[in-house]
Amino acid sequence: MLSVSPFMSLNRRTLMKAGGGLALLAGVPASAAVLTRPLGADPFTLGVASGDPWPDGFVIWTRLAPRPLDEHGGMPQAAVPVGWEVAEDAGFRRVVKKGQALARPELGHSVHVELFGLQPHRHYWYRFTAPGSDTSPVGMARTAPAAQAAVDRLRIGVAGCQHWEAGFFDAWGALAQEPDLDLVFHYGDYIYEGRGNPKAVRQHAGDEIYSLDDYRRRYAQYKADPHLKAAHQACAFAASFDDHEVDNNWAGDFDQDGTPPEVFLLRRMAAMQAWYENMPVRRAMFPGTQGITAYRRLDYGQLLRTHVLDTRTYRTDQSCGDVARSDACTPEAHASPQMLGHAQEAWLDEGLSRPSTWNLLAQQVIVMPLDVRAAGAGKPTFETDLWDGYRPARARLVESIRKNGLTNVVIATGDHHKHAAGIVPERDEAPDGKAVAVEFLATSISSGGNGHGEAGLAHVLDNNPNLDLYTDRRGYQVFDVTPRLWTTHVKVMDDVEKPDGTVRTLMRYEVAPDAAALHRA
Repeated sequence: MLSVSPFMSLNRRTLMKAGGGLALLAGVPASAAVLTRPLGADPFTLGVASGDPWPDGFVIWTRLAPRPLDEHGGMPQAAVPVGWEVAEDAGFRRVVKKGQALARPELGHSVHVELFGLQPHRHYWYRFTAPGSDTSPVGMARTAPAAQAAVDRLRIGVAGCQHWEAGFFDAWGALAQEPDLDLVFHYGDYIYEGRGNPKAVRQHAGDEIYSLDDYRRRYAQYKADPHLKAAHQACAFAASFDDHEVDNNWAGDFDQDGTPPEVFLLRRMAAMQAWYENMPVRRAMFPGTQGITAYRRLDYGQLLRTHVLDTRTYRTDQSCGDVARSDACTPEAHASPQMLGHAQEAWLDEGLSRPSTWNLLAQQVIVMPLDVRAAGAGKPTFETDLWDGYRPARARLVESIRKNGLTNVVIATGDHHKHAAGIVPERDEAPDGKAVAVEFLATSISSGGNGHGEAGLAHVLDNNPNLDLYTDRRGYQVFDVTPRLWTTHVKVMDDVEKPDGTVRTLMRYEVAPDAAALHRA
């Protein structure tokens, strides 16, 4: 059943059911407000995407923008009819679903079609058409296995933190070539909000972004990248958001600059609408006055339950003024109480109580304790924006895993611009003690530039016995999941500050479902 946003009311003219798809329409009469003439230029410069696969379907997305950085993307301020097709083959000889949606100016001329009635665990191809016979690139997605199906294998990519100015997105091109991916988890920081830096590797268009038009333009700049477009065409995404989709280190109603909450919420609402417009997510995530309900589950038969979390919207403010390295900010002071909020915490606890071979917590910031003190420093130091700053919330998460008797929890994390692998201990004061979960921190696509590898980071491993890997390189990770074994492939790029970088596998880890322990493969 559809949830109704405070932004609109739904009636018979607002929804169209066509060929097994559900598309949001403008609710306007057939008049000059609907543009049917050719647009005069390719409107599919931002590509296509799919997301959130279920056994009977997934979302397909596009956004019309013939001139991405111009006002309104070069689109007239009118609704535009967009045709769509879904086929069982790349040549579209066996079309199984088709229909039409409206690309509305109120939603940045984006289109979200929620498909249903497809077969479980098989590939489909999709495309869009616009007035004048413009045809989009072809995308591919795979539906999830049927509920309770026995599944032999899944492959999931993990990536995010793609700062345009810090480097090129060749890692996305490499991920697009990974064989037989079922899903890509984008952990967040899809865009960065800062003003253009003329000394950067490549420059943001415009100043720091605040308005809806600002955010739309920034997404258009990023989504026009050919490597990112290729990744979206190749596989369905489970998209989440972190801080830079709005503002660095925002937490709930608070930004990092002390803006009055009622003013900051205006910016957050604009940012969340732009995020929805540009992500292949379901209608249940339509933005309202309270934001977006972004946490949800994606199940893959009996093999995997994926809990996609939101670690930004429901937070209390960071402790210690979000200054982790202040002498006054002892570990005991890292006591902000809410990371997920009451409702999401209860939802996660209930989900962890259901049987599954594996549980994946797909979320944004580091869960395990991470002592970031400088080399030679005697005092442990913990960052307040991570779960380290929300120790009561982490204790409740650990207790939820422990009380459910789980040994099969794997956590996928981003934000930190490093590759890392470690365990979440049952007790903070014993980081090398009994573990409740394994955590894989996936580095950035480009944020931080090329990085320095392991140089100068030996002390991090010395200070954190729960860590096995900590390296400053760019890239992504791939999870290869079977009933018997979870294998994580840590992929690194040789260069992101110049185009045409190449990827290699730095490390492989194996985890068994009966013990929260890391093993080098």
